[in-house]
Amino acid sequence: MLVLQIFAAEPLRAQWLAPDGAPNPDASVIGQGTLLQQAPRIEDRIDIPDRKASVLIQPRGRTWDYFHEVLLHWGGAMVLLGTIALLSLAYLIIGRLRIAAGRSGKTITRFVAFERFSHWLTAVSFLVLAVTGMNVTFGKILLLPIIGPEGFSEVSQIAKYTHNFVSFAFMVGLALIGLIFFRDNLPATVDIEWVRKGGGFIKSKHAPAGRFNLGEKLVYWLSVAAGAAVSVSGLVLLFPFYGTNVVDMQLAHVAHAVIAVLFISLILAHIYIGTLGMEGAFEAMATGDVDLNWAREHHDQWFAERLERAKQSPASPSE
Repeated sequence: MLVLQIFAAEPLRAQWLAPDGAPNPDASVIGQGTLLQQAPRIEDRIDIPDRKASVLIQPRGRTWDYFHEVLLHWGGAMVLLGTIALLSLAYLIIGRLRIAAGRSGKTITRFVAFERFSHWLTAVSFLVLAVTGMNVTFGKILLLPIIGPEGFSEVSQIAKYTHNFVSFAFMVGLALIGLIFFRDNLPATVDIEWVRKGGGFIKSKHAPAGRFNLGEKLVYWLSVAAGAAVSVSGLVLLFPFYGTNVVDMQLAHVAHAVIAVLFISLILAHIYIGTLGMEGAFEAMATGDVDLNWAREHHDQWFAERLERAKQSPASPSE
């Protein structure tokens, strides 16, 4: 019986040895996949009252990691690069929308100083948040190989604090824009006619509009909604575990990242229309004044209302 036990134990002992006969330290190690299948949620004992700190591995954490490291990288890149490609294609096909009647040499005030301040406060803070936020998503892929671990660590730390503090300026600007331009962005009957005329992109048809056309109204409402969503989710991330748990924090991050990517895509289109896409549009927010012919062609109803108001007032809006 002793001899039989020795021969039976020989194959088992061989599994503990490497091919060269040396002890194999990995022979008794359970693979990570097997371990996670047997125990998808792993906790340990801790001395502090915070129970969530005892969770070492949990299934939703792996789902979140896959989202952050795989889905967000590919999805975000496809959305942003796709937006840039479509805008480039639009510029090549349609080109820049010129003022059909040419510049008149006279201007009319479209935005007063406080309106422009609110816009630029929101716009500049948004651009800072977009750049610093994309470092979280794409920094390890694009920036780390170029500047190295130490440089990337310093840049990321600066980006993190900048992102956190500038977010408050963005929320203030968003609230101001939401209040100042609310009335002018309500739906109107003229919006239907604007769509029927091709939104101004068909040169043979004039698209009537008030102070803001339907396209600008959609940008306004989508921006306010997306801005509010990223603000709320951002505050949850900025002040973690105030009435939230680990799962809530993971959901907040997913919502923040997805909405931010779509928001950046929307603003890229907005920037394109306001700069390369349309002649005279940038001047509205740069100086506050636009050419009379530009106002007549793109916002004729608003232009007519301003002229009527100017006739009833001693001070004229035109120069």
